[in-house]
Amino acid sequence: MAEITAALVRELREKTGAGMMECKKALSASNGDLEAALDELRKSGLKTAAKKAGRATSEGRVYAKVSPDGKSGALVSISCETDFVAATNEFQSFLDDLASHVLEHKPADLDACLSQPWKGDGTVADALKALVGRLGENIQISGAVFYTNPAGGVGSYVHHDNKKGAMVSITCAKPNADTFKELCMHAVVFNPPYQSRDQVTAEAVEREKEIIRAGLEGKPADIQEKIMVGRLEKFYAETVITEQPWIKDDKLTVQKALDAALGGKAKLEGFTRFEIGA
Repeated sequence: MAEITAALVRELREKTGAGMMECKKALSASNGDLEAALDELRKSGLKTAAKKAGRATSEGRVYAKVSPDGKSGALVSISCETDFVAATNEFQSFLDDLASHVLEHKPADLDACLSQPWKGDGTVADALKALVGRLGENIQISGAVFYTNPAGGVGSYVHHDNKKGAMVSITCAKPNADTFKELCMHAVVFNPPYQSRDQVTAEAVEREKEIIRAGLEGKPADIQEKIMVGRLEKFYAETVITEQPWIKDDKLTVQKALDAALGGKAKLEGFTRFEIGA
């Protein structure tokens, strides 16, 4: 068996981030073979992750990163069991690394992100399982989204509790980071379910109509029709983000506020809101 030197332990720690005792144990199990020890730690992490997978994850952090030119951005959400773990340097470092990864590799969705290569060693999912093994809690990447918009820009906002955040992509004549951020704040506060009327499902509209009809019995048909139209307009104004009253001036809709601030005919191409423990 090869000698388990301090230098060998240190090298394994630097490669994996695992604790000293874990590294010693892995090196002993692999007779001092560094590559075999790496595999040993990975197996250990997989076992730990599997054991903890069913435990509740109501804590964590939301994190955003926007490119220097303001044209691309990444929003990620990682949940864990305790705020103590979420506040550790290692958790925070992984959060930042994940946002950088999403910004660089542009995954189409969370599943695609998890299967992407991670720093030349395994996948993002493997790196997550290794983190679970090191920190000893169930940790999940609960959200990862990438936006890019060369014809306008991308903006983000993360609430001061770091548990809620949003990202938007807007096509416009005059991109403005402050306005983008305000729209993200609006999304965080009001949590609108729809981006546009086109996204409102027929089932949701019919359900709303049924609720409205229940209060119209006995009224003349023409009056019922007028009330139905008015109530549906109110429904859209409450649920579609661009039709909601603007967070900074409720006399304006979101769309009118964006047009005024961004040079007219601003188009919201997409928005995502993440919340830990929701």
